[in-house]
Amino acid sequence: MRAIQPKMAKPANLIIQVTVILTMCWPSSSAQAVGAIPPSTLCIPRERDALLVFKAGLTDPDNLLSSWQGQDCCQWGGVQCSNPTGHVVKLDSYSLIGVGADQPMGTIGGEVSSALLELRHLEELTLAENNLTGSLPDQMGLLSNLTVIDFNNNRLSGEIPSSIGALTKLTDLRLGFNNFNGTITESHFGKLANLRYLELSGNSVAMVFQESWVAPFKLQVADLKSCRLGPKFPRWLRSQDSIITLDISNASIADSIPEWFWTTFSRTRNLVLTTNKIISMLPTKLFQEMEAETVDLGDNLLVGPIPKLPRKLKSLDLSRNNLSGPLPSDIGAPLLTTLILFKNSLSGTIPHYFCHLENLVFVDLSANQLHGEFPVCEEQLEADGSTSNGNNSSYIIMLNLNSNRLSGELPIFLRKCQNLTFLDLGYNQFSGMLPTWIEEKLPSLSFLSLRSNLFYGHIPQQLTQMKSLQYLDLACNNMSGTIPQSLADFIAMAVAPRRDGPLSDIVGYDNAIGDADVVSYTDSSLVVMKGQQLEFTHGIMYMVNFDLSCNSLTGHIPQEIGKLPALKNLNLSWNHLSGVIPDNIGEVHSLESLDLSHNEFGGEIPGSIAVHHWST
Repeated sequence: MRAIQPKMAKPANLIIQVTVILTMCWPSSSAQAVGAIPPSTLCIPRERDALLVFKAGLTDPDNLLSSWQGQDCCQWGGVQCSNPTGHVVKLDSYSLIGVGADQPMGTIGGEVSSALLELRHLEELTLAENNLTGSLPDQMGLLSNLTVIDFNNNRLSGEIPSSIGALTKLTDLRLGFNNFNGTITESHFGKLANLRYLELSGNSVAMVFQESWVAPFKLQVADLKSCRLGPKFPRWLRSQDSIITLDISNASIADSIPEWFWTTFSRTRNLVLTTNKIISMLPTKLFQEMEAETVDLGDNLLVGPIPKLPRKLKSLDLSRNNLSGPLPSDIGAPLLTTLILFKNSLSGTIPHYFCHLENLVFVDLSANQLHGEFPVCEEQLEADGSTSNGNNSSYIIMLNLNSNRLSGELPIFLRKCQNLTFLDLGYNQFSGMLPTWIEEKLPSLSFLSLRSNLFYGHIPQQLTQMKSLQYLDLACNNMSGTIPQSLADFIAMAVAPRRDGPLSDIVGYDNAIGDADVVSYTDSSLVVMKGQQLEFTHGIMYMVNFDLSCNSLTGHIPQEIGKLPALKNLNLSWNHLSGVIPDNIGEVHSLESLDLSHNEFGGEIPGSIAVHHWST
């Protein structure tokens, strides 16, 4: 049988088919166009050698640079090359950490080698969030193509090279939170007409310019926290009317705010001038007309009243000033989430508009001279005040009214605060009996201080049902009756608080102002411990406290007290407690302070107390 021969394609058709197939498979990138350098030889040898010299001066305990071997440096992690030329254009340590990876930032150490100056085509140099030391190369200005320099959050020191001022393409200069020192002058910014993002926060640098100097750039972000800009208010900022975020906090400014400030920054979204010595009044009209969402002028020497707020304002911190007069009759900021006004001389009553600020999350009016009763928000409650659902629910997490002269019963407003975590009404003139609704209506409460008021009556059993409560201070009231037997139901006092526990939201939200809608609340809370009044700041989130001192309580200490092993402070002094001290009280292993003095106990001191390892 004759074998069947396959049909042969015509040569012309074959050529066309092969051409089509190759055209479909060949990348369209200009780097791979005819005549381009093949992928295996993209890396420029001298630039590869420069990267290897740079690597040799680094420590890399987590082997993040393990891919830095072989001939083609364009395939190394954190290195990006130009497709057409093969030159290194980007060095980015962020890309070495995959999304969701376990390795923390800050593992690459060592010094920044001047070998990097060989990367003359480099456009982005991002080595932030590491452990780099030493100084930056003096001739950084030779990298004339740089658009981004980011060494934020390292341990670099020395002076910032003035040669950076020659980088005409630079848009982002981020050197914040290092150990740089020295003086920054006009020469550092001489040709930086394209600069938009300037971050120098957390360094010991002084910014000294001629008073007539006009900056060549129009910044969008100026993050200059802890740089020395003062004592005079920095005049060069007058031309920076495109700024979205301005942080000149702790900048050694001891001056008044010039009138041009309010017009130049009328469209600025975030303004932070805290911790200076600024002596000014807030201008009524100009302040109200601002478009700011966040204003932090805390810890200054501001005087006068608080005017109506900017309409778009979400966060306001005017704490630790000398402001006086009543709170504004019309607050003017319906989107307000954070209102921090503690340690001023504000007087008058709390206005009724607090009932309508539905977005409020953090409120601190402590250490003022406010008086009268908290407004009754009757239109937001049922006739019996029991509703807290739907639109009537409040988002508030923290309410601090400590150290005022407020009076009346526990505010009915609280009945709609299901999310409330921190409540401090201490050192006021509140009165009445503690309500039985407190457990049902405040299920999220972790911190409750009613110290030094005029509350009376029995401690309601419902109080012990508050599963999240780790800090309870009812000291110095007129409470009577016995201590509830159900102390073991204080579940949060039986387990050591977590770092990410509920109170971490109160004391741990010190976020960068450009990335957050809130300002930080870091002021202290007072705890009577070891016979003295101590101040706790961030440590309050770990404090487990039970203080019923200075009341008229009677009866025995319940045995259940031993089932609260996470307690750090137990103060039952100055009552009329009797009987014997429970032997298991010494088994509260976390206890640092125990005060049972000025009571009517009998019997012997339990041996468990004698052998307890007390902290000093």
